Amino acid sequence: MTRHLPVLIVGFVCALALTPLSRFVALRTGLVAQPREQRLHRKATPLMGGLAIYGALVLALLVFGLPAHFMELGAILAGATMMTLLGLWDDRKELSPRAKFAGQVVASVVLVLAGVQVRLFNVPLLDWGLTVAWILGVTNAINYQDNMDGLAAGVSAIASGFFLLLAVMEGQDLVGSLAAALCGASVGFLVYNFNPANTFMGDMGSMVLGFTLAVLGIKLRFDGQPLNVTWMIPVLVLGLPLFDMALVTFTRLREGRSPFVGSSRDHTSHRFLRMGLSQRVVLAILYAVCVGLGAAGVAVSRAPSLGWIIGGGAAVLALGAFVFLEWVYARNQP
Repeated sequence: MTRHLPVLIVGFVCALALTPLSRFVALRTGLVAQPREQRLHRKATPLMGGLAIYGALVLALLVFGLPAHFMELGAILAGATMMTLLGLWDDRKELSPRAKFAGQVVASVVLVLAGVQVRLFNVPLLDWGLTVAWILGVTNAINYQDNMDGLAAGVSAIASGFFLLLAVMEGQDLVGSLAAALCGASVGFLVYNFNPANTFMGDMGSMVLGFTLAVLGIKLRFDGQPLNVTWMIPVLVLGLPLFDMALVTFTRLREGRSPFVGSSRDHTSHRFLRMGLSQRVVLAILYAVCVGLGAAGVAVSRAPSLGWIIGGGAAVLALGAFVFLEWVYARNQP
């Protein structure tokens, strides 16, 4: 852990220093989120915090570069750069879902060509397809989490913290450094983004967070442990955003709406708000869920024989939460 601590600190300090700068640039360029019925904030808020997250991530990795992983790290940073630029474009122009997906696919293909890919089936086409699907899924799942002050940044900080712990336990330097940089950047930005937020990350932030978390899930390896169990670990660590994406997609399709266009407060966080809880209490609940799921992932990594029991228990709890939150949403609909 000590070798990754400087990376985490640099990521944190850089995000802490760059966020006010990104806020200033957003105000000067007019890139500001205006209050809307679907949003929770009530005042115009700068929308370029993602630039600080990206800058902190890159600076932390460049300061403590890993020459042995130069090609992979270069591909990861190239993909993250593409996601940041795509998100900035979307924040300013509101791209169509098709255009966003196309850009995300290109960034995913860059990783595949660099050898950063899932190796589950040992059949190239299947593994490539699963890699792209995983990156798209996690990227957009974190993008969905950017619906409440401090949620996307906090979830990313917790998830990357557990990926860092797992990487240290498995002795994986690249994953450890990447997770440490992301965790530090997320926490540094969270200082300004926690409720009540004075700046937002925008799509340029949520997409780079999701992309990097997806990479961590791909790169994490558990030598000598059965593959049919260890694939659960990144799914558990990222369980909350994946659950929320499934829940929102189901609700929107059930109501005949596009799952890619947010037109109502239908996320997990919003459903807790419908129960009369404050934003900070909801954040505390969701952070606790993330910690619990991360701990479950660590437990599976230490005791693979219990993997199906832990995974099955998590699935049952998720199903119960799914039904309950659907009921909460339906009960409060006019």
